[in-house]
Amino acid sequence: MTSDPLRLTGEVDDATARLLRTTAGLDESSLAAESLLPGWTRGHVLAHLARNADGFVNLLTAARTGETIPMYASPAARSSDIEAGASRPQAAHLDDLRRTADRFAEAVAAMPAEAWGATVDTRRGPWSAAYLVWGRLREVEVHHVDLAVEYRPADWPEAFGHRLLREVATGLAGRSDAPPMVLRCDGRQHDLVVGDRTAAPTVTGAAPDLAAWLIGRSPGAALTVSPDGPLPTPPEWI
Repeated sequence: MTSDPLRLTGEVDDATARLLRTTAGLDESSLAAESLLPGWTRGHVLAHLARNADGFVNLLTAARTGETIPMYASPAARSSDIEAGASRPQAAHLDDLRRTADRFAEAVAAMPAEAWGATVDTRRGPWSAAYLVWGRLREVEVHHVDLAVEYRPADWPEAFGHRLLREVATGLAGRSDAPPMVLRCDGRQHDLVVGDRTAAPTVTGAAPDLAAWLIGRSPGAALTVSPDGPLPTPPEWI
């Protein structure tokens, strides 16, 4: 696994190609159907992904130029743009996703090496610009699953599943509302520990299954718990 933004660009391209293939197979009724995100249709998810790409372009531009450019004009503008784009026909969604993906790729290519060290303000707080390519990859892969079509966490590339799991587990380790647990990937010797492991249950499974459960995209049916008992309840992913 790598955090090098330039080495991750190929993974973003591949993930985007998979998303576009899925979108091309949706008809108008499918776009209007519910996604895995409460209150959002599949059209909302696709509109969000397009506007998210624009937001990341804004942040990359800020890092490259030194200007103060917000990811979105405002939270209200973000919401209204998603709402306005949700009910578009499939061809419009496809065109928007392609164009915004191209703009993101162009913004990444325009980054000089020193600009990757800049700090930008995202909706999740300050980030290093070097983290933005991973952030876009995560958005595409997770929200592809949220479309609730045929793409599942098991379809995530192995490297992505492991990186997401490690990121989420690391974040939970610093949260007081996270229950103690030991996360163990199938066939791996290294455990990820959240909280005090003394009496914590061990949850075992494939990295994508563990990650999807921790971020609320899976009930964890494929996971096992030792000693026998219910799965812990992870807090909401933020």
